[in-house]
Amino acid sequence: MSSPYPLPRHFAREQAVLQQAGVESWPQLAALSDADLRRLASRGGALERQLRKLRGQAQLVSELGLEPAEAALLLYAGIASSRGLAAASPQQLLTQLGRLERSLTGMAPPRIDARWVRRWILAAQRQQAGGGPAGSGRSGN
Repeated sequence: MSSPYPLPRHFAREQAVLQQAGVESWPQLAALSDADLRRLASRGGALERQLRKLRGQAQLVSELGLEPAEAALLLYAGIASSRGLAAASPQQLLTQLGRLERSLTGMAPPRIDARWVRRWILAAQRQQAGGGPAGSGRSGN
């Protein structure tokens, strides 16, 4: 699986700490425990809150095969785990994502549509039922 680096600039300190700790892939980042994140944050520079966001993104990428940008969008829309995504209402999530996209991109045409939201939710439901990564990201289809 691909490297999470470079991360957006607002995660520069967290990237430095993660790289120093030898975390070089999304699955490695996803596997970090709460104790690992506290330990990394205690080294100075990185914020535990930011590390938790990155771990959540990594879990969505690793568990569901989402693109990093798709996982980040879900996180900022309030979906922090595959369990949360599996329980989401497709229409409500699409509305949330549409609002978020418009706030970020203005009136540009939305990149996320109902078809993608349904695929993501179904992938999360399969993963919760014991299936592996579903390859539901845009690049996989």
